Amino acid sequence: MRNRISEELTFRKLEVLLAYMEAGNLTRAAELLDVSTVSVHRALHSLEEGVRCSLFRHEGRNLIPTDAAQVLADVARDVLKLMNDGIKATREAGGYSADSIKIGSLYSLTIKTVPTLIMGMKLRKPDLQTELVLGSNHDLLQKLKQGAADAALMAIPEGEPDIESIPLFDDDIFFAAPVGSKYAALDCVDLAACVDERFVSLTEGFVTFGGFVEAFRIAGFTPNVVMKVGDIFSLMNLVSGGIGCTLLPGRVRDMFEHKVQLIPLQQKFHMRQHIGLSFLRTRERDPNLLALAAVCRLSKQGLA
Repeated sequence: MRNRISEELTFRKLEVLLAYMEAGNLTRAAELLDVSTVSVHRALHSLEEGVRCSLFRHEGRNLIPTDAAQVLADVARDVLKLMNDGIKATREAGGYSADSIKIGSLYSLTIKTVPTLIMGMKLRKPDLQTELVLGSNHDLLQKLKQGAADAALMAIPEGEPDIESIPLFDDDIFFAAPVGSKYAALDCVDLAACVDERFVSLTEGFVTFGGFVEAFRIAGFTPNVVMKVGDIFSLMNLVSGGIGCTLLPGRVRDMFEHKVQLIPLQQKFHMRQHIGLSFLRTRERDPNLLALAAVCRLSKQGLA
């Protein structure tokens, strides 16, 4: 059976010992640690009980360190340094204040939101390396929970008590058709009148797909989806090529403006996405995430 270290020996008491060895008396040691002299004296006496030998001899009211105290102090320096290094390595392994940050994002947010925030982070923390992880809302939520992403720019998830979100902007959903289509002159589109139309969509897990399904539920029919794709840019290419119409968020309007037209939906089909920065509540004090959150708040007006 291995030797067990006494519960009287703690990191804090070792710090008190080092402070006393440096200061030379109880008063100055107490000032260094911002505690009372009684607390310093009690900690030193407790250390003697823990190691089961005398660490000091009394000369009047002064405590004079013995050779044993010097040995313990030398060990304490090594132990505390090793523990500090271990804590730093542990925090970095957990993504806490590491020299890099993994930011998840919906594909559609790489047009404007992601570049704006990354530039803001470069100005705030120039030495911090940023890695971008793309995926659907479902994928990004799983990456957050698994620690594969430190934060994610996504539709704010509902019913997730472990997730903290900072709202960034709201985005309306539009009917998307090729430029010059029969819908071009309409002020708004009645989905219920599109029962014979061909559609293309994103795959399940994307927030835009969820809105697509809900809109046609309200319209009262299952759309004829001729193709599904895994990113919004491929989806827009399909629309511009005349493969089918779809529903798209307004933030992609400028990407294919000469090929794809976004037309408002009738009010009864109106839908809005709530976009924000999400991260685990357990990580809310991470300095890197605090910096990212600050950039988000400062850049809000220019993200949509």
